[in-house]
Amino acid sequence: MKEPFLTAVPVLERLETAGFEAYFVGGAVRDFLLNKEINDVDIATSATPEEVKQIFSKTVDIGIEHGTVLVLYQNQAYEITTFRSEAEYENFRRPKEVAFIRSISEDLQRRDFTMNAIAMDKYGNLIDPFQGNLAIINQVIQTVGNAENRFQEDALRMMRAVRFVGQLSFKIEEETLNALIEMVHLLEHIAVERKQTEFDKLLSGVNRKQALELILQTNMYHYLPGLSNQEEAIKLVLEYELERLNSREMWALLIFCIKVEKKEIEEFLRGWRIPLKEIREIQLILHYLNMRFETSWSSYDLYTATKDIFVSSEILYLVINGIVGSDTIQHYTRLYESLPIKERSEMDLTGTDLMAWFNKSGGPWVKELLLKAEQAILDGRVTNSKKIIKEWLMECNHN
Repeated sequence: MKEPFLTAVPVLERLETAGFEAYFVGGAVRDFLLNKEINDVDIATSATPEEVKQIFSKTVDIGIEHGTVLVLYQNQAYEITTFRSEAEYENFRRPKEVAFIRSISEDLQRRDFTMNAIAMDKYGNLIDPFQGNLAIINQVIQTVGNAENRFQEDALRMMRAVRFVGQLSFKIEEETLNALIEMVHLLEHIAVERKQTEFDKLLSGVNRKQALELILQTNMYHYLPGLSNQEEAIKLVLEYELERLNSREMWALLIFCIKVEKKEIEEFLRGWRIPLKEIREIQLILHYLNMRFETSWSSYDLYTATKDIFVSSEILYLVINGIVGSDTIQHYTRLYESLPIKERSEMDLTGTDLMAWFNKSGGPWVKELLLKAEQAILDGRVTNSKKIIKEWLMECNHN
């Protein structure tokens, strides 16, 4: 047993003292058995939501209709879910009704894959009725029970299977894979937001190449936004060394391979329901990538791009050109770090200064002079000092 389980043990003990069963469940148990880092834990209990709320003084109803209560205990937050069984599913994603039960084995039976259908008590003992630990040892992704039934209940489980291939480097068991291929069309019923979450995790996985190959093999790409006719573009993505790329850079590479027009990039990413902030970052990466194909980075380019963006653009440039062992990122990072200013607010000059110096009201000329001074400071032609900037501008204006 290790953290964060150890800190959470008193929560299990409080539930047990009240006469109920309680276990750690889900991805945290799987990752514990894989010796991976664990960020938080989920707890399943035989106590109903109302009984959980009677045991703990600070709770929040976050999904009480499905049996989940957020418990605030000793400065930590824990999602505690009542053992449950699920009736017939609707819309290929959610059960029509949920029944609270007292059996952990029955609760585990409703889960997607055997590796996720393991419970662990406070001593580290496993409750593993579907041999999930064996699946982890053998690195196999297999549904709990009949694969077609599991996928028909929630079609997103098919994307989750492929995502786990990318994240864990496991293989999908043969019957599970065959059912996935047979039922992949059910993904058309799944909300884009849910697909985007899984696809983003897939793009971040260490084994993303095999996961993308599975997306092609299973025809899953037909049911993903903007990818239905992009088999060749996905194959092109697979030709590159992807290990160095984060998910944001993977999105940029995918768009590059699809050859999405600059004006259509936002529309493509909005189709995936990607947050606007991330869309802007991906657009900037692609903008500077295209610039990089034409020329090297200038001081002003590095400054306007900012560090995160120019590093991502340079990594993509190296990957697309098959360049390995290059020190350009270190070189441009050193150049960036040596810049006299990193953003305009650091410039010892304001528009108010300019209007006072030239005794003129505001207008486009203010922006032009600010830009002129900014470039001169970055190029090292002028020191970032109000007095020196004023002298330089006056001399330029006089000439």
